[in-house]
Amino acid sequence: MSVAPSSSSRRTGYSVCTICDIGCQLRAVSEEGRLTRILAHDSPAVARNICFKGTAAPQIHNHPERLRVPLKRIGERGADRWEEISYEQAMDEIAQRLETIVDTHGPEAVAVSTSGWNTQTTHGLDRRFLNLLGSPNWISGVALCAGNTAAVNRLTYGWMPFPDIGNASCIVLLGHNPRKHSWTPVFNLIEAARAKGADTIVVDPRVSEQAQKATLHLQIRAGTDAALLLGWAKVILDEGLFDADFVRDWCIGFDALRARVDEYPLERVAALTGVDAERIAQAARLYANADGAVIPWTPITDQQLDSTSGIRLQAILRAITGNLDVVGGEMLHGLHPGWRTEAELQLHDALAPEQRAKQLGYATHPVYTYRTAELLRPHLERVWGQPWVDQVMGCHMANPTEVFRAMADGKPYPVKAFFTLGNNTLLSYPNQRQIHRALLNQDLIVAHEIFMTPTALLADYVLPGDVFSERDHVADTWAWANRLTLSEAVADPPAQASSTFRFWTDLARRVGFGEHFRWNDLEEILDHRLEPSGQTFAEFRASKLMDLPRPQFRKYRRTGFATPSGKVELASSILADLGFDPLPYHRPAPAPTKDYPYLVFSGVREDPFFQTGQRNIGVLRRRSPAPRFFVHPDDAKRDDLLDGQWARLETPHGHVTAKIEVQPGMRRGHVRVPHGWWYPETRGRLDLAGAFISSDAVLTLDSDDLLDHEQGIPHFKGYPGRLVACEPPAGMSKTTLEG
Repeated sequence: MSVAPSSSSRRTGYSVCTICDIGCQLRAVSEEGRLTRILAHDSPAVARNICFKGTAAPQIHNHPERLRVPLKRIGERGADRWEEISYEQAMDEIAQRLETIVDTHGPEAVAVSTSGWNTQTTHGLDRRFLNLLGSPNWISGVALCAGNTAAVNRLTYGWMPFPDIGNASCIVLLGHNPRKHSWTPVFNLIEAARAKGADTIVVDPRVSEQAQKATLHLQIRAGTDAALLLGWAKVILDEGLFDADFVRDWCIGFDALRARVDEYPLERVAALTGVDAERIAQAARLYANADGAVIPWTPITDQQLDSTSGIRLQAILRAITGNLDVVGGEMLHGLHPGWRTEAELQLHDALAPEQRAKQLGYATHPVYTYRTAELLRPHLERVWGQPWVDQVMGCHMANPTEVFRAMADGKPYPVKAFFTLGNNTLLSYPNQRQIHRALLNQDLIVAHEIFMTPTALLADYVLPGDVFSERDHVADTWAWANRLTLSEAVADPPAQASSTFRFWTDLARRVGFGEHFRWNDLEEILDHRLEPSGQTFAEFRASKLMDLPRPQFRKYRRTGFATPSGKVELASSILADLGFDPLPYHRPAPAPTKDYPYLVFSGVREDPFFQTGQRNIGVLRRRSPAPRFFVHPDDAKRDDLLDGQWARLETPHGHVTAKIEVQPGMRRGHVRVPHGWWYPETRGRLDLAGAFISSDAVLTLDSDDLLDHEQGIPHFKGYPGRLVACEPPAGMSKTTLEG
């Protein structure tokens, strides 16, 4: 039940934090319409799920540089010259320019990019708008993180499972490193499971915080996770550690899988991964023999040259060891019966099949595009009751690389209008220079943001958005789990700020889609989504903080799996139909050379920040004033690099600059580069606020030879590079240079 305000000026409510994408449940307090404090939840079950990003929400939401008025570009693109205009004028002009582009180039010339934390509050209206318009070209950062995992998991057993960490006896962390202030709920669940005696297996080139506590740590060579998991499968099959009854009754392709893993004897796997063969076998046995084991989602296998195989192997291991839809295993939650999913609101059937086939990536890298979703439709409806289920928003996407190629070069057709919402697009995907060219080649760019990011600096219109303390919501875990969680508005947004709901509704009404956007405010659409439960949002808010149906296990015994065979497909019929190898494999990435002796792995997050955000929040930035490369002491000594010294990390494709941090826990020959760095404090002094100085997206290309075949995922986890000492970058503050 929500907490009543103690006075007319003070409000307290329950909030789901969206500063990162975990969605922790907190309490928010405001005074005179202004967020003043974030408190831990008063439920003991979730009270510990709070981090310093969440408690910094007042500094973020009330920041003096927060965007409060719509801006229209008046100078050259990227010159940072603007005029303030009203929200109504901005929307009128955007609608007019959009219609001109559609009339000239067709609806597929419009693309949208969003982020996970932003998209969870659109109620699917972004896709609804695009589908009515006729464009299939929606992309998101979830293409590189969790969304693509959902799509690949469905190839094996028709759903993206949710790990029952709290009841697991063994937890496998593939490079994933949950900490007190990063993936906090997952960290707390792992710690609680450890306290009850659960084993943990950590696979990581670093001696990470989780590796320090692990039962087993496999210090793997970056980018070889699929090879390692093939070795695990080899041990499990050879030693009969699989669930023979489940495999016999509920799996197909077992003999083909056995033949494939026979290609990966432990000696070969050890040579590929740099991990001792006996430790590989020991880990496989520990996992397979556990009474309930989980392999929680990891961003690491999302971003490798054989990403599809790495993710598929996790799914296969879960299945053959009998850890699907059981206590302490991987739960197939299904959908909440009292809630309309975003996919229901997205109107995918309104997009004509010929327009779906124009989706960029549909022909080349189809796994998370409409092409695969169309093959799964009848099976999803048979098992889960809906033909379109967009789990973690990642199951009907365009391919980002193909979108940026079309934006930059007009092939296979031009994309000339680009909408970016809560997504610092320039730094959020690989091949940053191509993205820059793509943005410069647009006729219309609209950014919906709370701060002026490097991407927003390239826009034609910048519209201020709202934040989680300023809107009512019901968080639904993106159809990954079936939990509904209350989030209440306690503060007032800036007068000319808009929610993503309002933005898409107002734009839709201006271009003639008003009959399909009939909801006038957030409460109306929340009422609509809760209608199957027989309650309104007001009733939900008054009666509960969370609604979580009682779990049911082994549901597949009644329904089968949502695959063409109705079984777990160890050899995927859908991959075969798409023209790909139906079995997992290891694909070697480019190896280090004499000139580029390091294996670089990028994307490791820092606790104070989420993705490219929060670099302008003083209370967080002071915890990490400058980006850091992690290197082993032996490598630092060889290259004459000193701890705290600035250095340039070079690859054949680009270079970035950061400070050296010597860490004995690094694997020799490896260097870690952080994700998403730019320098908000340099706006007005450095081009695009220093977006090209330290951003890891500069380092990698997304040419065809460097993409996962099936998804088109870029390789971020183990590519050749070298380190060279250099002078500090010009234009930095003293705190950044010395911190």
